[in-house]
Amino acid sequence: MNDTGHFVISLDFELFWGVRDKRTLASYGESIANVQKVIPKLLNFFDLYNAKATFATVGFLFSNSKEELLSYCPRQKPNYIDENLSPYADDFNLVKESSKDDPYHYALNLIKLIKTHPQHEISTHTFSHYYCLEKGQTKQDFEADIKAAIAIASKEEIVIESIVFPRNQFNDAYKNILLKYGIKSYRGNEEVWFQSYQNEEDTSLLKKIFRTANCYINLSGHHTYSLPDLATNELPFNIPSSRFLRPFQKRISFLKPLQVRRIKKSMTHAAKKKELFHLWWHPHNFGANMNENFEILEEILKHYKYLNTKYNFKAATMVEIERKLQALKS
Repeated sequence: MNDTGHFVISLDFELFWGVRDKRTLASYGESIANVQKVIPKLLNFFDLYNAKATFATVGFLFSNSKEELLSYCPRQKPNYIDENLSPYADDFNLVKESSKDDPYHYALNLIKLIKTHPQHEISTHTFSHYYCLEKGQTKQDFEADIKAAIAIASKEEIVIESIVFPRNQFNDAYKNILLKYGIKSYRGNEEVWFQSYQNEEDTSLLKKIFRTANCYINLSGHHTYSLPDLATNELPFNIPSSRFLRPFQKRISFLKPLQVRRIKKSMTHAAKKKELFHLWWHPHNFGANMNENFEILEEILKHYKYLNTKYNFKAATMVEIERKLQALKS
């Protein structure tokens, strides 16, 4: 029997690998470099409010040098029709030889820091920020990528048990590959038409407008989830998202209270109904306007503490939820 609600946070930890096809270092490099400050501050905030997070980490970030990075790259690489999607296409021209000189493509120091806070989970965001629904890539390509992600994490004695798909491109045909490599859960999408993801071409302007508006006003419901309902599904378990935490932007700063209220109301709904609320964002989202973004996060975490006291609302990582689902299923 499920006797409490749960607060899940997952972070798409990717640095420049996650935006390399959309942004440049000249335009966005400062936000990426500031992740060196963001992660320690996030860990401090999570400690202060007894929160937990799943850090879904791109495998490339585990490298400490270009030589090491290349040594883990699989021979079989995704052959996207849109070559710009592949980080291999430019032969890593922007990647420097050592992590000491490159805060945009390496993060082993931050991964080791996260490990010193054992309440958190380090999961995978694939090895190469792999796009599972893009044209040209194959099931065999994906398996090679996941195998590399598992291998590079294992050198740091990290066991990967959950996954967050880059650009939220979940491919149902790849479930057996996840199970083959011990990955038992993934973050799925909210079930509403404007949150569906097929590929980059499917991301229409209309969908973007509705996704943005939904962060501030309730267009689609709370998207909280009953664990007994989630447990009726087959492995790997879908632990769906509830809300994306949009980063602070000065030009629409007047919307900040609406976003916080929207999130807090859904958290309260989950706590009262003994359901799961799943919040996500990227650490680099906090790389600009850092103070304002952490103010928003602190308000959310304070509300979590209130719900924890009043309704026994509990923080959990994705792997902890997966184990609860396994217990409910058995």
